[in-house]
Parts: sequence; structure tokens; C-alpha cells
Amino acid sequence: MDVFNKITTNPGPIGKYAEQGEGYFIFPKLEGEISNFMLFGGKKRLVWSLNNYLGLANHPEVRKADADAAAEWGMAYPMGARAMSGHTKYHEQLERELADFVGREASYLLNYGYQGMVSIINAMVDRNDVIVYDSEAHACIIDGMRLHFGKRFVYPHNNIENLEKQLERATRLVNTTGGGILVITEGVYGMSGDLGKLDEIVALKKKFNFRLFIDDAHGFGTMGPTGAGTDEHFGLQDEVDIYFGTFAKAMAGIGGFVAAKKEVVKFLQYNMRSQIFAKALPMPMVIGALKRLELLRTKPELKEKLWTIVNALQDGLRKNGLNLGNTQSPVTPVFLNGTVAEATQITYDLRENYNIFCSIVAYPVIPKGLILLRLIPTSVHTLDDVQYTVDAFAKVKRKLENHEYSEGFAKKIIVE
Repeated sequence: MDVFNKITTNPGPIGKYAEQGEGYFIFPKLEGEISNFMLFGGKKRLVWSLNNYLGLANHPEVRKADADAAAEWGMAYPMGARAMSGHTKYHEQLERELADFVGREASYLLNYGYQGMVSIINAMVDRNDVIVYDSEAHACIIDGMRLHFGKRFVYPHNNIENLEKQLERATRLVNTTGGGILVITEGVYGMSGDLGKLDEIVALKKKFNFRLFIDDAHGFGTMGPTGAGTDEHFGLQDEVDIYFGTFAKAMAGIGGFVAAKKEVVKFLQYNMRSQIFAKALPMPMVIGALKRLELLRTKPELKEKLWTIVNALQDGLRKNGLNLGNTQSPVTPVFLNGTVAEATQITYDLRENYNIFCSIVAYPVIPKGLILLRLIPTSVHTLDDVQYTVDAFAKVKRKLENHEYSEGFAKKIIVE
């Protein structure tokens, strides 16, 4: 059989919708300045789909820092992997400042968050070790575990009782292999918006011997009194053994970092294959990240404005009977009951009649019969944006309940 046969016979669970959905539902093109309003299909839309939590993407100080660094260094510098020829004092400065911000002894930069997560897991565990992880772990965690030659046990999302059972299984196994246990959770779950139960997980350390690793991509910059993350929110920075953050969300950039005790970071520095064998993070991104981190530290009003918008949006949606699940973060999921066909009609209606652009998730990404519209509030949104969106979603909810979205896949664009 030709390996290319699958291209036409099995394009994948999402790929099979490419012909109908590409350009509108999948791979849409947002154009113009990154802001609360952007262009989609030539029309101005109110956008709730950008992980620009603190509005740094177009902050004038950030734009200037990025431009000045690009002019001074170009995009190529430094040339080569850090282990060979791509190591600079600016990379080290950013690592020191990140470690200090998240309350750790040391940190190490990652070229991309996704790539870095895969490499951290690959480096930290061997065939004698056991990974215990949450069932809603991000794809980068899943892909990292695919490189693991040892056992891995999953527990249902945030089910601490079941986590304890998995830790019992893992403990019995490592008692025979001589390995260790690594528990992986997320600080903020990016689809549902709820928090990993760090306090309850940490409490299990009294009974079991394991290390705790959190992916805090959506928590870094948004959670905790200073924005240092979800573990700061819980007051557990000393109990989380490995902390992962990304620049792609609150920092509105590219890259990420891992933070821990010095000896852990040193081990990762010399064993993360994706960082040893890949080109260093370009200087404009490093200098730009230093400016972004400075703003995180010195302008708490950015996070305060974010949470003003978050609270107004979530309170308004809930008061209108919308189901937001258990979100405790800026991530704002709106759960509706309906088919994939109805999901597409709702998306058309929001975009074409209400000029609201938000992300839509349906089967097979989530269970059949469920529709998820994910809103990402930012500090550049306004309370007027919130009120308009709440009113629109209340109308959409009534339409769905009245079976007005039952025409089938993309049969029409509903016009009021």
C-alpha cells in the first residue's frame, strides 16, 4: 500500500471537513491591526478569538521594542543553536528575569511552547518512570508522552479521587522499576477555562512520592496577584516542581520557558533535544520578550482591565442563562446543545448578522451533541463590546432553542 493512500481515503477527523469549511470555519483569515475589531471576509468584526490577554500585541512600547531590536539585530541573530553558537547575554537576562517573576531559582528559554513541552517530557522521564496525567491535557503534552517508553496512567479531568488511584498504581510499578512518578496537569485548561486542582494534587504529596509539572500557558500573566501564574493564585509556587509558561498568550509573542530549581533547569538545558539541536530564539523576540515582561511587572492595570472585562462578560452571559461550565479564568466557554450542522449555522449567524468572530468547537473535538463557542476576553475589549456580545449570545440561545438553526450544513446565511 502507498503511504499516500490515506490522503484521499482517510484525511483525518478534522480534515474531512476541509472542502466545506476551509477559509471560514477552519483556517479563517483575520486581517488588519490586532485589536478588538478586525476584518474577516472584508467586513469589520468584533473578535473574541485572540490570546492577546493583556493587549500587548499592539502596545506602543512593545511595537517599538520589537522594531528597534529588528533594526539593530536583524532576524537571523544569533546564528545557530545555543549549545554551539547561539547563546547570548540577552537570553540569559531574560531567563533570570522570568525565573524571578515566577518565583523560581532558574529558567530556560524555549523556541516554541509546543515544541518545548514535548522536549521537557522527553528529557525528564525514562522507561522506568511513570507519568500520571489529566485526561484533558493539551495536545503538546500528549505528543510529549508519545515519546515516553515507560507507562503512563490517565485520570478523568480534575478527578482527584481517581488521581489517587492512579498514583497507587504508579507507586506499585515504580517500586519494581526503581523509577519515579511525574504528575502533569495544566494551570488553566484552555478550552474549558477551569483550573487544575493544584491544591488537592499537592496535598497528595503527603501520601505519595511524585514530582508535579504544570503547563500554565493560559495562566502565566493572567492568574495570581502579580500575574505570575496559577500556582501563585493557589499560593503553591514552592510545591510545583516544574513550571511551564508560553509567550504566545499574555505576552503576545513567540517562545516559552521552563522554570524550576537550578539543578533541574541545568539538566533540561543539557538534555532537551529540541533546544540543543534547534536555532536559538532570534534576538528581536528575546528583546521584545524583555519589554513584555517589564510591562507585566510594572503595569498591573493591564491585568486589572482584563479581569474587569472577564467578569463583566462572564456575569452577563450567566445572567442570560448561558452555560459557561466551571471556568475560573479569562477563558470563557459557552456550551450549547446541538449538532455540527447547527454549530455551523450559529457561527454564520454570529459572523454575518452580528459581526462577532469567536472560535467554534464541535464534534469530533468535543462529544457529539455539544457545541462550544470559546471567547477570549482581553484588556483591549470595552464594556460596550461586552454588552453587545451578551445581547447577541442571548438571542442566539433563543434561536437555538426555537430550532431556527436546523437547516443543515451551510445551507444559508441567516439574514434577519
